[in-house]
Amino acid sequence: MITLCRRAALATTIFVLATTVLVACRTAAPPATATLTILYDNYVHDPTLESGWGFACLVETAGSTVLFDTGASGESLLKNMAALGKDPLAVDAVVLSHAHDDHTAGLAALLAAGARPKVYLLSSFGSDYLRMVRTYTEPVLVAKPTEIAPGISTTGRVTGPVPEQALVVRTAEGLTVVTGCAHPGVVKMVQQAIDATGQQVTLVLGGFHLADATEAHIKDIIDQLRELGVKRAGPSHCSGDQARALFEASFDDGYIALGVGQVVVVGP
Repeated sequence: MITLCRRAALATTIFVLATTVLVACRTAAPPATATLTILYDNYVHDPTLESGWGFACLVETAGSTVLFDTGASGESLLKNMAALGKDPLAVDAVVLSHAHDDHTAGLAALLAAGARPKVYLLSSFGSDYLRMVRTYTEPVLVAKPTEIAPGISTTGRVTGPVPEQALVVRTAEGLTVVTGCAHPGVVKMVQQAIDATGQQVTLVLGGFHLADATEAHIKDIIDQLRELGVKRAGPSHCSGDQARALFEASFDDGYIALGVGQVVVVGP
């Protein structure tokens, strides 16, 4: 009986310790701030930079530098990085949203320039692309929500017409979700970020794939994002002019006119 009691007590102690560690991991203090710089976009914020159809966003915290998508042109990506004082060799990780050239074609030039980041992508990427990445560094195939760096993770694979993942940045302000094109639907991607973290998304930016959407559909998307707690939004790339105008009218001061060269600081 004494042995059984001791075993029960030991099991209880192990459970409590494991639970404590899990809670500590989930509640660990996030980076105080994160700086998001748009390195590639078809919308223009800084006219001195090169623009083109596609998207790339650099996320910098005190401890890491993550590049989300790489645009359609490696030459333009590297030129914009140089103009903005961003060192390609400082990139710790690259996260690719989905297997379309306007989000992935710039990676080869970044790697050829000497960068050796881990590259996080979905299994939907073709064998030729994976072979190119393996020439320089090790690709990481993502299916489930995956931590990239402290305070930075992906949503994991979001199913839709084109499988896609979004970047999730956690700061003292809350969660920021960065989407490449949001082919599965921007609301669905934000919801997956909430489900994966149990936290509220306060800012969503990037491509929302609404260029061909009706006004009624865009307004419905805005309402759904509002219901999820989103307070700020920056539609860009494939979002379309109509969506940008409607988001600006709805979010007012919470609207961000995103474009290449735009810098968004998240956090208090």
